[in-house]
This record gives sequence, C-alpha cells and structure tokens, in this order.
Amino acid sequence: MKLLEGKIALITGASRGIGHGIALKFAEQGANVAFTYLSSIEKGQALEKELEAYGIKAKGYRSDAADFKAAEELVNAVIADFGTIDILVNNAGITRDTLLMRMNEQQWDEVMNANLKSVFNLTKAVTKPMLKQRKGSIINMSSVVGIKGNAGQSNYAASKAGIIGFTKSIALELGSRNIRSNAIAPGFIETEMTAALDPKVVAEWRDSIPLKRGGTPDDVANATVFLASDMSAYITGQVINVCGGMLT
Repeated sequence: MKLLEGKIALITGASRGIGHGIALKFAEQGANVAFTYLSSIEKGQALEKELEAYGIKAKGYRSDAADFKAAEELVNAVIADFGTIDILVNNAGITRDTLLMRMNEQQWDEVMNANLKSVFNLTKAVTKPMLKQRKGSIINMSSVVGIKGNAGQSNYAASKAGIIGFTKSIALELGSRNIRSNAIAPGFIETEMTAALDPKVVAEWRDSIPLKRGGTPDDVANATVFLASDMSAYITGQVINVCGGMLT
C-alpha cells in the first residue's frame, strides 16, 4: 500500500524546484495530483505527463496563488475535476532580495503577496471542503530564514516567519475537525536556482552545514509525504526543519 494511495493533493508552484519534487513524490506514493504553475504552460503540460506515468490522475492549472478570487476559483475547479481535496501544499513563493535600505515598497509587497497572502488565500479556500469531510492535511512551505533571519532578505524572512504563525493558528482552529496544519522549513536546497550561484559560494554553504551537503528537492518532498500521510495523524501545529542540521 502506497502512503498516499487514492488521496487528492493540491500543490501550488509545482513546475520547478521543490514543488516539482513534491509533485513527483506524491504521484509515486499514489496520490492524484492537482498543481499550479504561473508562467510556463509548456512546463505545466510536461509535468502532467510525468505525473501520469505513475498511473495516477494529474492536472495542471495556470493560477496565481496571490490572487484571492483566483485561489477560490482554483479550489472549485479542482473539486469539480477530482471530487475533493485531502491535502494542500502551499509551496508557491518568490524572492526579491536586497538590503532594507535599498528595498522599495513593490519588492516588499510582491514577496508578501506571493509567499504569505497566497497561503491565506488557498487555506481559506480549502477550509470549507475539508470541514465538510472532517479531515485534511495542510502543509505550508516556510524556510529556515523565517526562523533565523538573513541579511538582505527581510521581506522573505518576514513572509516565511508569518507562515509559521499562520500555520500554528490554523492548527488550533481546525484541529477539532481532524484537519492538520504543519510547516516545513527547508535550509539550503540545491535546485536550478542555486545552480546559477558562484560555485565557491555554494561550497561555503555546504561546508557550513553539519551534513556537509546541500539538500535536494527529494529531501523536502519526503518530509512533505510524511506530513500528508496518515503516518503523521497525531502531528499538527509543528515546524519540521529540513536543513541538514543548519539550525542545530
């Protein structure tokens, strides 16, 4: 029996990086996967085919999680296509890194909308169907930066810290209805975005981590599968750091 056999999952921002890894791992574990992407239609269509190869139902939706109405319409569309939503993974996010003295209002607002408001939008939208079925697992992607802060990322850190407070509050609000809410805080995860960094910078990052390597999307995806599955049935309101010991 696969860990997510027959469950319906909605994953935001799944066309690349961590979201892509989560979608593949969910399909491997038997979940039917609805996912969102924002820019590349080609990447969305390619991911649909990748997921369907696991013998599950998959569908991509071009949707902006930062848009309240679009989030509501997305959830309605997924329920119409799949019947319900058992798992929500709020993964969509962006960075607009710069020091506070150089940061403008737009850079602050864009990060807050994409990273934090999107979590509110989708969580609120799935609450009704999850309350109706009296079960659900909500998993929000935070970051170690939301716990420890990072120079040049005050907007990103604030958004990711906000996700943690939101996650814990929702766990308290919805726990009596068997709806769980947890967060994952990835550390230095090596994706196509980090591949563009100076190799010396990457080497320094790796050396500063107790496990002496960067994480992979699979490392985060495995933790996400655990929180989505019934194996974590008594876990809610928690933050799991997937950081190779960076915060130890």
